[in-house]
Amino acid sequence: MIPRTLFNSDHETFRDTVRKFLEAEAVPNNEEWEKQGVVPREIWLKAGEQGFLCPMVKEQYGGIEADFLYSVVINEEISRLGLTGIGWGLHTEIVAPYIQNNGSEFLKEKYLPKMVTGECIGAIAMTEPGAGSDLQGVKTTAVKQGDHYVLNGSKTFITNGQNADIVIVVAKTDPSKGAKGISLFVVDCDSEGFEKGTNLKKVGMKAQDTSELFFQDVKVPAENLLGEEGMGFIYLMKELPQERLGISIGGLAMAESALEQTIQYVKERKAFGKSIADFQNTQFKIAEMHTKLAVARTYVDRCLELHLKKELDIPTAAAGKYYITDLQCEVIDECLQLHGGYGYMWEYPIARMFADSRVQRIYGGTNEIMKTIIAKAVLAD
Repeated sequence: MIPRTLFNSDHETFRDTVRKFLEAEAVPNNEEWEKQGVVPREIWLKAGEQGFLCPMVKEQYGGIEADFLYSVVINEEISRLGLTGIGWGLHTEIVAPYIQNNGSEFLKEKYLPKMVTGECIGAIAMTEPGAGSDLQGVKTTAVKQGDHYVLNGSKTFITNGQNADIVIVVAKTDPSKGAKGISLFVVDCDSEGFEKGTNLKKVGMKAQDTSELFFQDVKVPAENLLGEEGMGFIYLMKELPQERLGISIGGLAMAESALEQTIQYVKERKAFGKSIADFQNTQFKIAEMHTKLAVARTYVDRCLELHLKKELDIPTAAAGKYYITDLQCEVIDECLQLHGGYGYMWEYPIARMFADSRVQRIYGGTNEIMKTIIAKAVLAD
């Protein structure tokens, strides 16, 4: 592969620490977590002790104010090991930035320190049963009544839904204004009228707790409004490039790991008296995947460079999300094929990766939505 130049020696030392932690604390327990459908809170607390949660949070709120590349390292190592049940990325790279970038001093001081330690687990509730990628179509409402808002509605497919202590909820404060009527709220999960549904059973990501959430006359203090009323859609658009970049980062890391594992497998596996790696078809497939991933890596790392300079725009991030997640599914499918029947067995990591990768083309905005975003930018006058 073309050498990467983004990371310095401190980042690589940190990477080694993260990898050793995951190999010791997560890999041996992953099968049990899949059966339970949830990653235990203990691993969150241990991660907090190691500084793996919200490293970008400012020191005054308990973080270490690290650059974004430290979160990238964590994302890549989790993805390479196929530990898709661990929801640190959403907690660290999505929920915490919403609060730090848009929240009041009250909200920052109340929630961020405990998010850093893992005592408070965060989720974000955008998707609804009748509104997926169409954020303007949300039906959940928040009506101002004195010193609080009354929240009603439901959300679905919410990552960290069972473990969450707080949820950033997308709601309509003025349904007549469309996108300008959307606001964001930080809702405590112990609020009266707030109910977590059952842990949803999914095709993949079986250790990840994913839930429906229900809000019936939930009283949310006015100070838990995130930023300004009616600015929710703008906040969402502002943060989505980082979310989609994170999906690309994880997807590419998993695909690279799948190829590495497959190369090792085809070298060891014998058929017709010789190694599978000796067959020309295998060599061509490996060469094709290696090349596509190398090209994709240069794009993602360039997006990272732009993001570090706060120059990553929405269409560029959308292009990465669409292309990388499509490529991730393609590569992992090819890798499974090269494993033969063993690739379809759940005990082999490639089978888990096959199941886990499919949702990447759906969440964070479907790839069809990504193409719409790209097309509008390319065709604009």
